[in-house]
Amino acid sequence: MSKIRSMSLTTRIMIGMVLGVAVGFIFQAILAGEDDYLIPLGLFSLPIKAFFVDGLFHVGGQIFIASLKMLVVPLVFVSLVCGTCSLSDPKKLGRLGGKSIGLYLVTTAIAITVAITLALLFNPGEGIGLPSQASYDAKEAPTLARVIIDMFPTNPFEAMAKGNMLQVIVFALLFGIAMALSGKAGKRVATVFEDLNTVILKLVTLLMNIAPYGVFFLMAKLFTTIELNLIVSLAKYFGVAVLALLLHAFVNYTLLLKILTGLNPLTFLAKMKHTCLFAFSTSSSSATMPITLETATKKLGANNSVASFTIPLGATINMDGTAIMQGVATVFIAQVFSVDLTISDYLMVILTATLASVGTAGVPGVGLIMLAMVLNQVGLPVEGIAIIIGVDRLLDMTRTAVNVTGDCMVTCVVAKSEGELDENIFNDPNAAKKI
Repeated sequence: MSKIRSMSLTTRIMIGMVLGVAVGFIFQAILAGEDDYLIPLGLFSLPIKAFFVDGLFHVGGQIFIASLKMLVVPLVFVSLVCGTCSLSDPKKLGRLGGKSIGLYLVTTAIAITVAITLALLFNPGEGIGLPSQASYDAKEAPTLARVIIDMFPTNPFEAMAKGNMLQVIVFALLFGIAMALSGKAGKRVATVFEDLNTVILKLVTLLMNIAPYGVFFLMAKLFTTIELNLIVSLAKYFGVAVLALLLHAFVNYTLLLKILTGLNPLTFLAKMKHTCLFAFSTSSSSATMPITLETATKKLGANNSVASFTIPLGATINMDGTAIMQGVATVFIAQVFSVDLTISDYLMVILTATLASVGTAGVPGVGLIMLAMVLNQVGLPVEGIAIIIGVDRLLDMTRTAVNVTGDCMVTCVVAKSEGELDENIFNDPNAAKKI
């Protein structure tokens, strides 16, 4: 037991993930397409699916996700208020916002360009037969005006209760600015928020101890229930999408980091391992946000005044992983339905997906809404989404890991440009190793 505790958290999470995948495959082989399988135990029989998959694994995994999401709103609100009220120059907020949004848009445009290029190179849609009943009910995307209006909360407590991150960010920014301009009263309140921030970060550390178990439960359930035949039939689409995601994370991000900051990309990637494992397991940038923020400040050396702004913003508007899925899916669906797209169509896809990443920020189910929007823009049938939706769960895990990597890369670039990056922490391989 002491040997297990002496392992790093990243190692324990990796063990939990591998064991979860192994157990999932074993249970899937035992079930072999049956509704359930009973293990005889003398006086009674134990149903594998009812007890383990829908019971233990489901409950354990959902408790883990819920415990992470529980931290998101208080962590973002308190850390962003602390970061904003500590800014000596209120104009700095405008610079931070402009740089962050600009970088997120640039990386999204690069992501979808890479995805389309690879898809055109490998032709993933060739030889795929049309399903007899392909249908998908696409939800309508809200107008840009509606999104901008909805950024401002009428009731900040309701925004927090519903987890509306854009509204929470806006209220936290306004509250922090008001504190900074309130003199002694603001300083007294700021002391309370600093103490709250310390307590919340300690809670994050405590909850990290259940992470290996939570990851095990999530992986075990997923790989027991996932339809492997779907992945085989869409192997080319799946492979191209994963290749594009990996290229974007390991090549595009590292090049941008090196060019814009001069920092060592290998050091950056090494420090992102733990956060990426979390993101892969949870498939949620929001649920991973407490870990991402800890990594950005304590491992990468970004000042909290920058990271508390760029990380929540990135979790809301950074759509690089989704943009890659849209690029590959657009080419795939066009080839499946034998529709020839022109260069201008592909440019329109890049422009639409890039601008939509901000225009649909904070909208639930935004990935599929954006894909439906892109397909409509170039005249492709939205029903094509039904073909790929079966393998989207595994891709979503990889997309989330790419997104959080992008959030931290942008945070490093913005922090460096503002003189708010501690390079000693960034270059220290032992910085916050327990996180």
